[in-house]
Amino acid sequence: ELQNNFHIIYEYHLKGCSFLFYPLFIFLLLAYMFIFVANVGIVVLIWTDRSLHQPMYLLFCNLSVNDMMGNSLLVPRVLADILVPPSERHIHYYECVMQAFTAHMFGTNAHTVLMIMAFDRYVAICNPLRYSTVMTDKMVIKLTVSAWGVAFVLVGILLGLTIRLNRCRTLINVFINNIYGLTFTVVLLLSSVGSIILTYSKITEACLTSKSKSLNSKALKTCSTHLCLYLIMFISGLVPIILHRFPQYAEYRKVSAILFNVVPGSLNPVIYGLQSQEIHKSLIVKVFFPK
Repeated sequence: ELQNNFHIIYEYHLKGCSFLFYPLFIFLLLAYMFIFVANVGIVVLIWTDRSLHQPMYLLFCNLSVNDMMGNSLLVPRVLADILVPPSERHIHYYECVMQAFTAHMFGTNAHTVLMIMAFDRYVAICNPLRYSTVMTDKMVIKLTVSAWGVAFVLVGILLGLTIRLNRCRTLINVFINNIYGLTFTVVLLLSSVGSIILTYSKITEACLTSKSKSLNSKALKTCSTHLCLYLIMFISGLVPIILHRFPQYAEYRKVSAILFNVVPGSLNPVIYGLQSQEIHKSLIVKVFFPK
């Protein structure tokens, strides 16, 4: 199913949406500006404030970088195409491939990064005494490299299988591509959902057996935020996959594919920033009491 995003993006640039161009342009422009400023601000704040140099925040930086990457290549191009007539909307094949690679990396990274963030929460709540020895700087680096590396390899193979096809034919055999794309999607979703269910089952068990109110309060705050981010990403990504099964809703599928980038990218820094007291304090100090 992830392979279908390639065709969604390509189809959009060739045909385009046919309704409400200018309101959509204003909405996407404002959303992109907010995504860029908010995520850059979060990353800069975390890296410049030593009190925020904790695994939980450092791992979240991966999500902000992923949101900026996914939106920065897609949204500006969509904004540019909205301003020209549909007949003049063209895209070079190699630019389309780059967009497909970025779109797939964005979707895959969203899962892998949230998976390593779930592991961090599991260690923090279920093994608090070992947290500092397990979640070292080296472990944070290993988790980050693993999240991006796995996504890069999976997407690289997928795009490699697509690029190898000869486009100058009346019939293109994509059997291998479909098999790999389906396997890719199933493995990614099962790993993602499975890790979240397993992690939160262990966390729930730890909270129920623990008599510490501080532990339960910490678990509720951090885990509710993480779970909220995951559900937003999962639902917004599931909608275009479902709509792909209904050709009569092609226009809605195009819009939902764009919103899959915009919605999580806009809400992630807001939800995470509003929940974290440490980020609140650091932001207030940086803005109102700069040195």
